[in-house]
Amino acid sequence: MSKLQKELKKDLKKGKGFMKEFKEFISRGNVIDLAVGVIIGSSFTAIVNSLVNNIVTPLITLITGKVSVKELFIALDGNEYESLEAATEAGAATLGYGLFLQAVIDFIIIAFVIFLMVKGINKLRDIGKKPEEAVEEAPTTKVCPFCKSEINIEATRCPNCTSEIEVEAE
Repeated sequence: MSKLQKELKKDLKKGKGFMKEFKEFISRGNVIDLAVGVIIGSSFTAIVNSLVNNIVTPLITLITGKVSVKELFIALDGNEYESLEAATEAGAATLGYGLFLQAVIDFIIIAFVIFLMVKGINKLRDIGKKPEEAVEEAPTTKVCPFCKSEINIEATRCPNCTSEIEVEAE
């Protein structure tokens, strides 16, 4: 029996320990948070896609007078086609810049909505915080009573006018 086979056999005997480890891993908060994030993210994607396809794209179509931003393309074979789909069916190579523009629009909308969400969450977080009390630092300088210049708080003689200064009792 090879060393690898022996180790595998030993690991199989420890199977209960492996399952216990796996259970601990799955029940950790991070894994559950990640799963919730993925589920919410996929739902959020559906909402953003609907916003783009049903509201933003028709508005852009109205402004540009074209059928759809997604339909903007250049046929590289020099022929004119009714639509991107028609060009694709004819086997023509196309430069579908409209699809790229649509992806950019999708990205901008998603980034903007995420920005608004983070901004709202931060505002809610700030509402719950107590305002921090300003801690007043001990002064490090004082004013010379003779020449009125600023000097070190521990100075016994003014470096500007050379007057002797009484040290204040603490």
